[in-house]
Amino acid sequence: MKRMALRYTGKAKKMYETDDPDVLWVEYMDQATALNGKKKVHIDGKGAVNRRISAMLFAELTDAGVPTHYLSAPDETTMLVKKATMLPLEAVVRNYVSGSFERKFALTHLMPLTPAVHEFYFKSDALDDPFINDEQIIALKIADAATLKQVHALSDTVNTYLSRRFAAIGIKLVDFKLEFGRLSNGMLVLADELSPDNFRLVDEVTGESLDKDVFRKNEGPLTPVYEEVFARLQKGVQHV
Repeated sequence: MKRMALRYTGKAKKMYETDDPDVLWVEYMDQATALNGKKKVHIDGKGAVNRRISAMLFAELTDAGVPTHYLSAPDETTMLVKKATMLPLEAVVRNYVSGSFERKFALTHLMPLTPAVHEFYFKSDALDDPFINDEQIIALKIADAATLKQVHALSDTVNTYLSRRFAAIGIKLVDFKLEFGRLSNGMLVLADELSPDNFRLVDEVTGESLDKDVFRKNEGPLTPVYEEVFARLQKGVQHV
């Protein structure tokens, strides 16, 4: 597989075309961003550990029957993925109160949410990724009702798997963001990445953050935190 022209540079990844028109080459960068990209810092080693976590969890979810864009991980910072036309949506699942949800409703931090709360955000840096509901998505023809139903179902499946996976290694999955796209054959797949960049994780014993909140709140170096998550995942049960 040969890497070809640069297709896109995001906040933490670069995407390249390959000599296969249905495959993209994803390079994870040593960069962290917050405040919708307004805060941006180079962090040594972050790209490699994010790639390791993402590849591990994508492979596990694929084995568990979740349709994903994942193909392989040729080196420390690279993933090969199926090319997908992305929905311009972030699908957020909240298991516990934290972040903007906590501030918006003045709730107790880490209060359990039953059932888990699903939210959508429209992907637009210019608009700061605003909240958008199902009816707005359908009215604006971003996705139809059947697609949203499928996204909800896949998000619930991922939530069940990852919640058990992290609980087995002493980590609480507070909330997380997923992105979805369609392959050339129309199949809806889980895409983007699966890492502490888009998960909110808390140590079950200490209550310490094990995710990008460490960077957002200037609580210390980020890479060792992500490496701790990866080390636990390696030691934990691989299929739950």
